[in-house]
Amino acid sequence: MKTEEKLNLTMLCDFYELTMGNGYFRAGLQDRITYFDVFFRNVPDNGGFAVCAGLEQLVQYIQNLHFDEEDIAFLRDKHLFSEDFLSYLRDFRFTGDIWAVPEGTPIFPREPVVTVRAPAIQAQLIETFTLLTINHQSLIATKANRIVRAAQGRTVLEFGSRRAQGTDGAISGARAAYIGGCAGTACTISDQLYGVPAGGTMAHSWVQMFDSQYEAFKTYCQIYPHNATLLVDTYNVLKSGVPDAIRAFDEVLKPLGIRKCGIRLDSGDMAYLTQEARRKLDAAGWTECQISASNSLDEYIIQDLLLQGAKIDVFGVGERMITARSEPVFGGVYKLAAVEDGDGKIIPKIKVSENLDKITIPHFKKTYRIFDNATGKAEADYITVWDETVDESAPLELFDPRATWKRKTYTNFTAKPLQVPVFQGGELVYQLPALPEIQAYCRAQVDTLWDTVKRFENPHTYYVDLSQKLFDIKQDLLCRSR
Repeated sequence: MKTEEKLNLTMLCDFYELTMGNGYFRAGLQDRITYFDVFFRNVPDNGGFAVCAGLEQLVQYIQNLHFDEEDIAFLRDKHLFSEDFLSYLRDFRFTGDIWAVPEGTPIFPREPVVTVRAPAIQAQLIETFTLLTINHQSLIATKANRIVRAAQGRTVLEFGSRRAQGTDGAISGARAAYIGGCAGTACTISDQLYGVPAGGTMAHSWVQMFDSQYEAFKTYCQIYPHNATLLVDTYNVLKSGVPDAIRAFDEVLKPLGIRKCGIRLDSGDMAYLTQEARRKLDAAGWTECQISASNSLDEYIIQDLLLQGAKIDVFGVGERMITARSEPVFGGVYKLAAVEDGDGKIIPKIKVSENLDKITIPHFKKTYRIFDNATGKAEADYITVWDETVDESAPLELFDPRATWKRKTYTNFTAKPLQVPVFQGGELVYQLPALPEIQAYCRAQVDTLWDTVKRFENPHTYYVDLSQKLFDIKQDLLCRSR
């Protein structure tokens, strides 16, 4: 696997992070310890949950965070920043702490996905990239997971590079799609960089290059006998495409004893054509031949095709996955939750808004996932103040913080902290898992959710509740803000 070149992305920040940094420095606040949370407010596509991704790229960014002389010169030319601040940036590195939800974990609105504890300038400066990587990859992983679940155990491949928003949209998007459950990608560099299995066979141009479709198929089978998937819709799927494919399989693969092969359709009435293609293939003895389908697929189209009896073994999904076309913005935000005073006491902070969704949850927090020991299913998430613990031997009463009369008591449960330490004192303390491990973890964690939460339409609301202590702190700050 190729090692990623360490690209200095420190200047990939909103300009106000630099103006605030200069302001903090001149006001003597550069060393004040702050706490910021990354969270999101709404699940894309009105789904029941999202899938967290992008942490590995955040780690790489933090490890390479620095300003070089070219950056300093560029900022000096803006005539906004003091020389003392620019000198400070020369020795800049991240020295704070980060906690994060592991990649592949189902996540829900308003709960902290990443928590940053760091001096003010450091915490402020990493806002943009932190949001960029978590927002983008969580969006694609969430969309991919929906599509994979719609396929009901059939293979899903990511085919979207040529329609992605830019190079990183294609490369890291393929990574996120793999976390969400895709078996592989058409994007070669994502395999080289991350180990996302890349594959592919032919385009229509291969078929058109030859004097006949049969010659194109036969030649391909001769060159790639163990990877022969033939695109059968260049001219006419049922009259020539499938018959020519069967002829090529018979003449090239059968004498070699090879039974593994495939055909692909990229257009037409997929339900009808795949049913007829399956009938022809089976009648010719090619019962192991897989049928692949592509062309502007998403979870709803896949769901409908299967309901109509389509005979599809592999789905290639492109633009609607890699761009999350139905809702292409994840909407994660980065908000101040607390600061420390000179004695190290944590002082909670809140952002108030007329829009209830934009009122933040204050304080340095800890989030637990409550699992029912009898079923193994996740029942709710529980956000507490950082120093609270959950006694699993005693009943736990949770209440909806927006409708406090809605209450439920849990017994025989396990409370699992969601976030893990990633950086402590600027040093990486988290062992980044291999990508296949993340995918397997994602599959297992999604399986802990009730089917009602996983519905595409009108999913059951999964509750994210506050401890009484945290709820009281929030109410007190809201009252004071009046």
